[in-house]
Amino acid sequence: MINEITEDKSMITLTGKKVSEGIAIGKLSFYKRDSKEIRRIYVKDVEKEVQRFQKARQKALQELKELYETAAKEVGEANAAIFEMQEMVLEDQDLVDKVTGIIVEHKLNAEYAIQNAAEYFIATAAENDKGYVQGHDADVKDVTNRLQRTLARGWKDKMLMDEPFVLAAGELYPSEAVQLDKTKVLGFVTRYGTINSHTAVLARTKGIPSVIGLGEALKKDYEGKTIIIDGFEGKIYIEPDYTTVTKMRQKQDANHTQAQNLERLKGKENITQSGQKIDVCANIGNREDIENVLRCDAGGIGLFRSEFLYMESGSKPPTEEYQFQVYKLAAETMGFKKVVIRTADLGGDKTAECLDLGSDPNPAIGYRGIRVSLDKEEVFKTQLRAILRASAFGNLSIMFPMITSIEEVKLAKLMLEKAKKELKKEKTSFDSDIPVGVMIETPAAVMISGELAREVDFFSIGTNDLLQLTLGMDRQNERLERYFNPHHSALLKMIRIITNNVHLEEKHISICGDMAADLEMTEYLIQIGIDELSVAPNQVLALRKKIREIQ
Repeated sequence: MINEITEDKSMITLTGKKVSEGIAIGKLSFYKRDSKEIRRIYVKDVEKEVQRFQKARQKALQELKELYETAAKEVGEANAAIFEMQEMVLEDQDLVDKVTGIIVEHKLNAEYAIQNAAEYFIATAAENDKGYVQGHDADVKDVTNRLQRTLARGWKDKMLMDEPFVLAAGELYPSEAVQLDKTKVLGFVTRYGTINSHTAVLARTKGIPSVIGLGEALKKDYEGKTIIIDGFEGKIYIEPDYTTVTKMRQKQDANHTQAQNLERLKGKENITQSGQKIDVCANIGNREDIENVLRCDAGGIGLFRSEFLYMESGSKPPTEEYQFQVYKLAAETMGFKKVVIRTADLGGDKTAECLDLGSDPNPAIGYRGIRVSLDKEEVFKTQLRAILRASAFGNLSIMFPMITSIEEVKLAKLMLEKAKKELKKEKTSFDSDIPVGVMIETPAAVMISGELAREVDFFSIGTNDLLQLTLGMDRQNERLERYFNPHHSALLKMIRIITNNVHLEEKHISICGDMAADLEMTEYLIQIGIDELSVAPNQVLALRKKIREIQ
């Protein structure tokens, strides 16, 4: 790995790979995966220790109330509701009694009592009828960390800091990237990683300025230093001089001005100057992204990456009720606009603690996508039931990932019918005619796209996976990155073939991979008849501008 390193007096310049555009300026903080060790300490004055716990709890409650108010203003009340849920945890008398009981009965410190009580609280949530905790293990742990931070005083967990910062890591996993809080994380930089990884995709979806692949030049010695990320050029500046700061702030202001100019395109049609129209939708990964779809004026949600609900879920899969509430929120928020929910596309670099996927010697072509769903039938049916229930509240569609055969589609549809029968028997409302689509991500799916078009209602091309499987290259492999041509003629011919086959059956086809946001390809995709492009929310208006400029 070759990285450009230049120094100007005290300023250090590193060059990596640009992942997500934008400028970020802040203090650098290295991500620490290891949580602070909580020691078991005996205390003499148990009353004093109980008071210590209660004070920390009240302080945490106040912090959460403030966070809710801030989030409600920035991302809407629906997305801020998570902080209300955390307040409920802190106010849950069973949890309070458990912590107090451990302190008093065993004469142990509050930190240890909180940790043990929280673990017990999560483990017994289902049997104690605490439905609001289901699928929220990470949030209970977040509450626990907040309490322990308050108690420890000197313990500085950078991910919990109130002051925004720039995150650094050796590598950031998708399950970690999806949980990044944009109100705290101004941007992130990593030593390793590829521009085609799911982490990179998430960075673009969230609109977080990012530079990756900086190598060992990104030293831990830079902890706490001022850093500038230039996501447009793939550069970072450590302890920047006055000239660089001024230049980067001007660039930041120019980007802000450009974004404001794009705002004028809200409400406008996605139409070329010759009168050709194309739908523009948005890709999302979790409930926090839903509000952004409305803000960017997208035509709907073209891809809801539901696997991230599993990746955020901790040790247990997300419950039917939790998934239902998230999908229902998406449906209600979008109104008449469509919401395409892709069933969990797990496997490869998208791992989930709650599901044992085992080790995979070749994850890019291994145990993933629809293969996992068909293998884990109960988990799959739980998700299908949740989607169906939510379909009664809006315009929902279901899409199956990583399809290679007609048989896979038929088996998935059979499972869907089983879920429908169960709900019908329970007299639960759902859209009995919910549209069913497939992702085209494999050469096999390309070759049978005509047959598939007679089996499903719509298609979406995942260009990232289709390209890597066509070229026989793992997109995560840094050594192959220079050979990974996103405009490869084989891929372009495949897209044309798929489009023709789908349109012969009068079905709808979209692109939701990175090519959808590639403005160099927009005109070509419109010319060959692609019906829809689905991109990250922050890319919608730029794409609309490009479409409207095409002759």
